[in-house]
Amino acid sequence: MTGTIDVLVPTCNRACALAVTLTALAAQSWAELRIIVSDQSDGDSVFGKPEVAAVLRYLAARGYDVQAWRHLPRRGMAEQRAFLLSKASARYCLFLDDDVLLENDLVERLHRSIVEQQCGFVGSALHGLSYLGQVRPEQEYIEFWESPVVPELVEPHGAAWARHHLHSAANLFHVQSRLGLDREATRHYRVAWIGGCVLFDTAKLRAAGGFDFWPELPAEHCGEDVLAQLRVMERFGGCGMIPSGAYHMELPTTIPARQIDAPKLLFTPAAGRGAGGRQ
Repeated sequence: MTGTIDVLVPTCNRACALAVTLTALAAQSWAELRIIVSDQSDGDSVFGKPEVAAVLRYLAARGYDVQAWRHLPRRGMAEQRAFLLSKASARYCLFLDDDVLLENDLVERLHRSIVEQQCGFVGSALHGLSYLGQVRPEQEYIEFWESPVVPELVEPHGAAWARHHLHSAANLFHVQSRLGLDREATRHYRVAWIGGCVLFDTAKLRAAGGFDFWPELPAEHCGEDVLAQLRVMERFGGCGMIPSGAYHMELPTTIPARQIDAPKLLFTPAAGRGAGGRQ
């Protein structure tokens, strides 16, 4: 294992969850991580909260490079992600939400997948284990990549958009359990988008525009991560990885105003973007 991976974590008003997420990063088998956190919490910074401060000291003692940024005023999640991406310098960057539990080899597996596929991103969708008792066969359809991942146009409300149902509740967990997939049998599948834990090729994310569209959105919006992924997928391809190794803490959203959905507002196919192919 060689090469630093930048882990980009946006956070707001979630000290306890952030502490758990950062602790999971400290346990990763891929140790060459630079962790960059951007805090937009109300009141005092989250970095001064005892549980977060303790984990930051632990990471520093373990030799991790941690950057803790206080980034205000809040101008929306797209701008928050654009800020984090501006701090990235590694070949690969992992956008990780502040309420995610990670299996200890997940970053290593994501890196192996993106190197193998040479695509724009590989994501690990979040399991919602409070829904283990709910089996939703109508939402468990999965379409595997039987060939290398290639660019693909996915549009809001298009036929491929229904793929997102696979990532609801515990659907993906049921699928990987039923198929008997384990960490030694990683497969890749077609996605509409993936939330919460996505490893990007940093240069390809920037080439597709990153989150530079943020000035076109009001501060209250959602779906900025989806829009960026659609643009990367159209030009360079992207996929999901199964079995996933990411688990959602299932906390209430910190973005309650969701009327402005970035991909539905801003995504339009661009003929030029599809010409990049696999690079």
